[in-house]
Amino acid sequence: MALSTAEVEYIVAGSCCAQILWLKQQLADFGLKMSKVPLMCDNTSAINLTKNQIQHSRTKHIEIRHHFIRDHVSNGDCEVKFIETKLQLADIFTKPLPKERFFFLRNELGILDFQNLS
Repeated sequence: MALSTAEVEYIVAGSCCAQILWLKQQLADFGLKMSKVPLMCDNTSAINLTKNQIQHSRTKHIEIRHHFIRDHVSNGDCEVKFIETKLQLADIFTKPLPKERFFFLRNELGILDFQNLS
């Protein structure tokens, strides 16, 4: 169980890292090589946890399996970068949003509004 939002973001980033590695392998099977794949996160504390190889007292209760991401960040498989919360495009897929925010994210993703194309 996570005790803070930073820990939750860190654990989710680790899960995302696993998916990135799977996708990199799939692309490699088709002859496409990728080096550092960017993983966007809006929590600076979680980003710092991925980059710091030292085990802190505040993170000692996090299960070892969740520290998977640290190895892959240090190996250069993925790179965790900061993104402002308002630009976090994944929000459109993960939470209910006000209409204006939904339309903004939809436009940022390049999704067309077929009702207003005429």
